Amino acid sequence: MREDTRTRIQEIALRLFTEQGYEATSLREIAEELGVTKAALYYHFKTKDDIVASLADLRVAEVEEVLAWARSQPRTLEARREIVTRYAEALRRPRYLEVARFMERNQTALRDHPKLLRLRDTMLELVNELSDPDDPLAVRIAHSMALFALHAGKWMPQEESVSEEEINAASLEVALRLLEP
Repeated sequence: MREDTRTRIQEIALRLFTEQGYEATSLREIAEELGVTKAALYYHFKTKDDIVASLADLRVAEVEEVLAWARSQPRTLEARREIVTRYAEALRRPRYLEVARFMERNQTALRDHPKLLRLRDTMLELVNELSDPDDPLAVRIAHSMALFALHAGKWMPQEESVSEEEINAASLEVALRLLEP
């Protein structure tokens, strides 16, 4: 039950932060939307910053999971393909797009947030696993773009004739092409 309440707080806060902005949303509004007192909310999160930190921690954990696997593998084309495939699977997890939109819409307010800086650093570590240090610059850029191609598909305007699965598959196809020698 406790974890359900915590998850529900995160969901409501994420929606309000995205719709209204991080700075314009109060803990009182989150508590009201949840239907609890501020004291009940404080049991789970003392500040808005604590909520943001918990959301960032979820994303960092997803990336670190892929990163740990990548570090255990030789730097081969097959391993690089698997890294990108595993990262694509992580992006399909339920809250990815909502967290990404929240971060994009609140960049100024969250620019120096330590947990979001950690997320950026973890992503850079994952990017580094896709190339050898002595690869030409163009190859390293292409390999890093493989991960970002997966993100780009999430920001495509939704066409009624194209499903999310088709967008995911096309994004993965493009990402894997960027790894080719």
